[in-house]
Amino acid sequence: MIQRKLFVLGLLTAGFAAFLSCQADTAVNNAGNTVPAPKNVILLIGDGMGFNHVLAANYYTHGEAEVQPYEQEDWLQLAMATYPAATRVNEEDTVFSDGYSPRQAWSNLDYLPTGYTGSAESATAISTGEKTYSTSIGIGISGDTLTHISQAAKALGKSIGVVSSVPLSHATPAGFAAHNGSRYNYMEIARYLLFHTRLDLVMAPGSPDYDNDGLPTEGDIRYIGSREIWDQFKSGEGQTAFVSNGDSLYVQDVDGDGLRDPWTLIEDREAFQQLAGGPAPKRVLGIPKAFSTLHYGRSGAEQPEPFQQPMNENVPSLEELTKASLNVLSQNDKGFFVMIEGGAIDWAGHDNHLGRMIEEQVDFNHSIGAVIEWVEKNSSWEETLVIVTADHETGYLTGPAYPDQVNPPVENRGKGMLPDAQWNSDGHTNMLVPFYAKGRGSELFELFAGEKDPVRGSFIQNSEIGQVLFLLWGKPEIDIHQLK
Repeated sequence: MIQRKLFVLGLLTAGFAAFLSCQADTAVNNAGNTVPAPKNVILLIGDGMGFNHVLAANYYTHGEAEVQPYEQEDWLQLAMATYPAATRVNEEDTVFSDGYSPRQAWSNLDYLPTGYTGSAESATAISTGEKTYSTSIGIGISGDTLTHISQAAKALGKSIGVVSSVPLSHATPAGFAAHNGSRYNYMEIARYLLFHTRLDLVMAPGSPDYDNDGLPTEGDIRYIGSREIWDQFKSGEGQTAFVSNGDSLYVQDVDGDGLRDPWTLIEDREAFQQLAGGPAPKRVLGIPKAFSTLHYGRSGAEQPEPFQQPMNENVPSLEELTKASLNVLSQNDKGFFVMIEGGAIDWAGHDNHLGRMIEEQVDFNHSIGAVIEWVEKNSSWEETLVIVTADHETGYLTGPAYPDQVNPPVENRGKGMLPDAQWNSDGHTNMLVPFYAKGRGSELFELFAGEKDPVRGSFIQNSEIGQVLFLLWGKPEIDIHQLK
């Protein structure tokens, strides 16, 4: 353990050296070992995705387990703990987390639904390398603002983006770029993302002009910042100054040339499809014609089977958003960081809807496939690091052996058939979630996996993702602030 910690300290020194010298390919630690620094990092998060969610989708689509590319031997496969630092922080009291107990997780039926994290604090932990309190967006347990890995990427001259199948100002996209005391301050967070960050790309629903079926409506503006902001975005290209409720808002300079860089707004599905190749705008705000989710919230949820209800024809899939985002961000020859979230896996878990969970998991799997294809056609595993994981598990999804067995796997009924599965909660759990990685620097995660679970094997902490990425890219000193 001491040798491991010393090696980590050596890597940390090398990571800072890499940042200070702006050499993003490799750094050399004091022992002369080369630390691999990827040009690109693509982080895919299945919100609410547990081991049984992956297994259920595999059984439905293929009739067998471990069929996804990320489940093969050429990928690093671990588990990950997601619990927060504290479940409550206020002036009167701080309630710290009890962590994760491997023994209780596999012996006590009542254990897993307790001590769980939320998406906001888990995204923050992954992005900043520090566990924090419930509902926090980029804020530490002591109220301090934390540095996001996207900010480290930007300091190296890279492009940065967030992509999701749920609204842009929801917890996970926000948790990789914003700073706010509560994930529920959607309007504040939207304004922060659009006007107080140097994001090059945001793609996610949240349109106030369409409902969950992709039909026109005069809807809710909370996910986009304000009606004034939205109307100004739609009024034309090239706008750098906005007004909302009497406040002046300005877009940021994303490439360091001293000029403010306007957003290019796209809404049509065809526009997302066209962005999958060829020249792209410098900065893209992609808001599909849907309100709360791309496709999960559409009508017909009373049908239990997946894919029985047609998808919204005028709304892109997460796979299409993924392809477009990779093309836009890869225009930068210095590389990029992007977080891509399959956010509605979680929504299906809360609703205990197995069919729609499988739909969302399949779209997430297709998005991962699009990433793999992009790496192998346009980059390489020598310069790009791909991570696939979850922020927590939702729904306590198990096989039918529960409660006689704690957390049993779902059971196969054959291809095209819903697996034999049951939901045991409509909330989050504290169970370990899957972690997969491949590409430059992926071997470092195994170094951090010093804890053991009797069933899942070696596991890391969610905060250790951010710690590894900071080792690879450095952690700059940045003038960061909260949006008041």
